[in-house]
Amino acid sequence: MRNTLIVTKRELGAYFSTPVAYVFLVIFLAAIGAFTFYLGSFFSRSQSDLQPFFTFHPWLYLFLIPAIGMRLWAEERKTGTIELLLTLPVSTFQVVTGKFLAAWLFTLLALVLTFPIWITVNILGDPDNGVVVASYLGSWLMAGAFLSLVACLSALTKNQIIAFVVGAAVSFLFLMAGLDIVLGAFRSWAPDWVVDVVSSLSFLTNFQQISKGVIDLREIVFFVTMIGVFLFANTAIVDLKKSA
Repeated sequence: MRNTLIVTKRELGAYFSTPVAYVFLVIFLAAIGAFTFYLGSFFSRSQSDLQPFFTFHPWLYLFLIPAIGMRLWAEERKTGTIELLLTLPVSTFQVVTGKFLAAWLFTLLALVLTFPIWITVNILGDPDNGVVVASYLGSWLMAGAFLSLVACLSALTKNQIIAFVVGAAVSFLFLMAGLDIVLGAFRSWAPDWVVDVVSSLSFLTNFQQISKGVIDLREIVFFVTMIGVFLFANTAIVDLKKSA
């Protein structure tokens, strides 16, 4: 655990050693504010809730999370520092987990910085803050699932642009998996159990369930499981690249 925290601290510090982190935070906050108050028709709805705010989270993550995760391994492979990193007295899984935790904590910071929107809603009305807390938790878990997926794909290439594009594309597939337009393509030829499996893999559907304010253990387990699966896959890919 100590080694993992050391890697996490190193990676988290690397984010703020360049202007990239600050640019990302500004873009995220500006985008979520614009989407909430303008595209989400916040004021015209005459309801004191954060539904428009959380509605846009999955779609923002679709582009912003790959922007965070694309550098996690692609940059290490391009600069050759991955060899140095893996010669340190830490296991590959500890390095993978540490890098993931650093990026996940960075996304948590981005979410925390949206607190003025929450305060604004409480000043204007009387929202169900239990639903808001559940939605924030669901959003962070979903961000973690996206991030672990993108980090895993980042380990496959030395090119950050390729890591971004592939990460965004695969993330889109997991986001859309539960929608009828996707399931309809499977129902025409696949058995029902295949359709059910594809539907259950949808990040969007599982997040929407949590954002209703009912924290179901199934959705929590889903996101935690996805994070775990992609972290282990990430570890396997790095080990294969190391042995090669």
